[in-house]
Amino acid sequence: MSAVSSVLVPYASYLRVYEPLAAFPEPERAHWARYAERVLRGGGPTAQDELRRSLADLVPTPPVPVPVHESAEAFVAESAGALCVCPWRTRLRSWLALGEAQELLPRSVLDAALPPPVRRQAAADHERWRERNPDARPWIRSAVWQVPVRWFVLFADEEREYAPGGGGEAPVLRYRTPMVQARRRVARSLRTLRESVDEGPLTEGLLDVGRWLEEFHPRSLVELDYGGLVHALPAELLAGDRSAADVAAGIAALRDGDGAAAGAAYERLAERWRAVRHRQFAN
Repeated sequence: MSAVSSVLVPYASYLRVYEPLAAFPEPERAHWARYAERVLRGGGPTAQDELRRSLADLVPTPPVPVPVHESAEAFVAESAGALCVCPWRTRLRSWLALGEAQELLPRSVLDAALPPPVRRQAAADHERWRERNPDARPWIRSAVWQVPVRWFVLFADEEREYAPGGGGEAPVLRYRTPMVQARRRVARSLRTLRESVDEGPLTEGLLDVGRWLEEFHPRSLVELDYGGLVHALPAELLAGDRSAADVAAGIAALRDGDGAAAGAAYERLAERWRAVRHRQFAN
């Protein structure tokens, strides 16, 4: 690993869908089959590698907010004995992230990082690409300095995987579940929220996630990965993080009409992620 690639780029979490090879048409299926076998033999790129490459494109003048060519790389996993892949689709995700940045960042900051002519060109390129690829969707969603509450709805506490790291290895905190379970939990939670509380950001966000999941093969694998957040959080906070359990407890309490228990679960969750946001502003 080079000196540049060994630098950790933290603070992003990811929601990924790994689809079985059967979900892809030829010749893409053959490409991913060869790619997956190669990765399983010698290891593959990580989310950190992907993020470093995208950040490197922002260094030139003018910056390159969207790669010229789409990535031919993916994350690989095995599910129920079948090989599954999660294509990076870095170019598409860069366009989507650029649109979000224009809504979230102050104009002065955005203009300094990505001048208006660069953004206009990227938007025009995206529009032309969308005309040729109207059904395209990303396999990966990301969030910075947080894990959105709606993502936890997809998982159960027993699906939590935590490794503290050490000996040169980074910590890992992630959840994985079959697509059928993720869709079932979204549907049940939406029903509970609609019966118990007014429409709000959680319901709207969960609807959006549910629609996204419907785009994929029913035998896919869904993963929530704390990604680079593990490099920003202390070990004791990671080890004690049971956010999926807190979300499940809160929704179950709403289902049972127990507002006090739902509030307690929400407060545990809010306090945990409030501490994470404080670290964002401290840095």
